[in-house]
Amino acid sequence: MNRRTLFVRNTLAVLVAAVAGGSYVYFHGVDFTSVNAAPIPLTSVAANAPAAAVNVGLATPTDFSSIVERAGPAVVNISVTGKAQRGSNADQADNADPNDPLPDFFKRFGPQFQQPRGPQITHGLGSGFIISGDGLILTNAHVVDGAQEVTVKLTDRREFKAKVLGSDKQSDIAVIRIAAKDLPTVQIGNSSLLKVGEPVLAIGSPYGFDNTATAGIVSAKSRSLPDDNYVPFIQTDVAVNPGNSGGPLFNLKGQVVGINSQIYTQTGGYQGLSFSIPIDVAMKVEQQLLQHGKVTRGRLGVSVQEVNQALAESFGLSKSEGALVSSVEKGSPAEKAGVQPGDVILGFNGQRIDHSVDLPTVVADAVPGSAEKLDIMRNGTSKSLTVVVGEMKPVKDAAGNGSGEPQGRLGLAVRPLDKDEQQQIGVRGGLLVENVDGPAAVAGIESGDVILSLNGTAVTGVEQLRNLVSKAGKNVALLVERGDEKIFVPVYLN
Repeated sequence: MNRRTLFVRNTLAVLVAAVAGGSYVYFHGVDFTSVNAAPIPLTSVAANAPAAAVNVGLATPTDFSSIVERAGPAVVNISVTGKAQRGSNADQADNADPNDPLPDFFKRFGPQFQQPRGPQITHGLGSGFIISGDGLILTNAHVVDGAQEVTVKLTDRREFKAKVLGSDKQSDIAVIRIAAKDLPTVQIGNSSLLKVGEPVLAIGSPYGFDNTATAGIVSAKSRSLPDDNYVPFIQTDVAVNPGNSGGPLFNLKGQVVGINSQIYTQTGGYQGLSFSIPIDVAMKVEQQLLQHGKVTRGRLGVSVQEVNQALAESFGLSKSEGALVSSVEKGSPAEKAGVQPGDVILGFNGQRIDHSVDLPTVVADAVPGSAEKLDIMRNGTSKSLTVVVGEMKPVKDAAGNGSGEPQGRLGLAVRPLDKDEQQQIGVRGGLLVENVDGPAAVAGIESGDVILSLNGTAVTGVEQLRNLVSKAGKNVALLVERGDEKIFVPVYLN
């Protein structure tokens, strides 16, 4: 082969590799990677190609550094001190139906609790973000649920004690405040404008690593998760882990579009499925919590399910849409309006219902007592009904408020000792601690302790103890029998 032929062949090889977009070219037996050699301009090769062929479907690398620099200082670390939670995710996992794994795998992933054995105080970490310069912060309700003390740490290492202004378990939103001024704040965006495939950024404190940034894309919108009927979750593939809970999700404009809340996991850690509460939902909750101290939601009293193609054909729909009514609660606003099982709700108050998850969201936003138009499909025929919206009752704690739960300023659930117990430990009177919370838990009182006296006054009954505490100042001294020892435990009352 002559030198001219070799030159021509090598030159053609360079051009072919450039057109094909290969990562290397071969010239005289040497490999040149794209890192070590200047890239060959494609414009000179594709200058005559149609513009549409070049521009369609292009994706560029995303640099989030400016967003982290600007918004990072407004993302805070939240540490909490609280009681050991009964009925934890681990307990629920043990009791889960093995044939229905999905509810078990959707986890709220914060705070990152370190829980000792027995009914002890727990310490955990979560995240939050500042929405006003005077110290207003948004986070998840489950981050501060049961917390006796909430501490907020800023990126400049300042720490503040925070007050929980309000918490809503149904949306998993909480509002807390710290006593500070001129704080950095985030910019609030519009989650309804998010598009699937759009890049997003999360900042939080996974496993306690403050101000950690992770990125991904919006994987889906309006996801309905088990036991979370009032939140159309944003699904992403952003890496979030324990401690990220309550942290913000940003769009490319640096605006908060969601609050990281749950993950799908079989291991307890990130597995590629993360779920965020839309900021539109969070801000509505925040306003009600600040104005009224609680969240009021509208209610229809129906159970609904998604309409698939088979159901759409069965109920005379031209396409799969709406919310199929599977049951109607007796005496509910829906029953009074004439809603029946088998109806497909297509619209509420002028808003289109494309998916079943859309209905609880729009109904919750309705004002209780207002008359709203309900568009339905029944037996292949369109109908309009008028429903007077009811009010959703607030969610009560699963533990309830029975005598076995901690109550009062001390945070103790106690019962009198029976005669055999009194004789066994050699006391008259005394109260056995069955459960502990609040100030008593912080002071170190434990289940199984026996309260003998308060500030030197012998304790003989539950009502007497309550009266003694109500008349006490900010500090009391409890004489406690624990095992074979009697000790005085100072308790600072709220």
